[in-house]
Amino acid sequence: MQFTTLGDSGLNVSKIIVGCMTFGLKQWADWCIEEEDQVMEILYKCYQNGLRTFDTADVYSNGVSEKLLAKFIEKYNIPRDRIVILSKLFFPVEPEILDFRDGFQENDFPPFEHINSKGLSRKHIFDAVEKSVERLGTYIDVLQIHRLDKTPKKEIMKALNDIVDKGYTRYLGASSMKAVEFAELQFIAEQNGWFKFISMQNYYNLIHREDERELIPFLQSSTLGKVTSIPWSPIARGFLARPIGGKLQDNRDKSDKTIYRMGLNSLSDADIEIINRVEKISKKLGFSMANIATAWVLAKGHCPIVGINSIERVDDTLRAFDVKLSEDDIKYLEEPYAPKKPIV
Repeated sequence: MQFTTLGDSGLNVSKIIVGCMTFGLKQWADWCIEEEDQVMEILYKCYQNGLRTFDTADVYSNGVSEKLLAKFIEKYNIPRDRIVILSKLFFPVEPEILDFRDGFQENDFPPFEHINSKGLSRKHIFDAVEKSVERLGTYIDVLQIHRLDKTPKKEIMKALNDIVDKGYTRYLGASSMKAVEFAELQFIAEQNGWFKFISMQNYYNLIHREDERELIPFLQSSTLGKVTSIPWSPIARGFLARPIGGKLQDNRDKSDKTIYRMGLNSLSDADIEIINRVEKISKKLGFSMANIATAWVLAKGHCPIVGINSIERVDDTLRAFDVKLSEDDIKYLEEPYAPKKPIV
């Protein structure tokens, strides 16, 4: 098992982070695992094998993902200092919103009923984090803002600083925004002596590397302190984990609406060539395609968030640590890449 610290903090996390979006309600997303015993087995298998950093969000299955993490901690009597919990806030968490909306877009939610139950106002930040802590039954290690809205940036950073001071969370992280927006937030925190972000959860993988232009260089600079990139969807919703024309293990490619927003429903020639090259490297080295795609993210110095939907997938995920990509392998995988529209 490999560990690293997040950003310039002293918080140690596993280099592969367990994504908990998969755990919840099929009514919310039919690719979610609803059977509680199965979820517990997967989480405990992760824990036993050193995958002890878990990423969730209040909106995942309308809070059920957070509740399942709480049940896992209680069932196995997990000492709180042995695990790291990351959660996120921004979107409404409401009983009447039963389904997984179109890619977590703010406008997907009714404007009147949820006018103050979404976004990054001081009111919603406090309301949301209090409810997350209640569902989790414990504090959050890294509270992340899931998206960015038009709330004044100073209001956002002051509210986030205050929830650290009040003990709801130990650290702060961000997700899915432009480099200039993230830089502005960090500068505001720096100017006011407030807590800054130590992590950035961005969309980054072999077929989407746009953040290499601005965001990642800023994260890795020491101007305001280094920030760790913890990419979501390192295997591009499974498209990097199977040959062209192959089938996913579940029906997510048919029901996950984010696939359309991410452009994965219409792969470019460059995307197809990259996927073919991942397949060739996987055969050459004797690892799964998912291992190769994940190992590439690790080789770039990032901590990928990996969704795990079975006991067997835990074992396969761990094998990514054993992959040794040569410089020639990395160059071969990266060579076909063509620029595309950024996704935030």
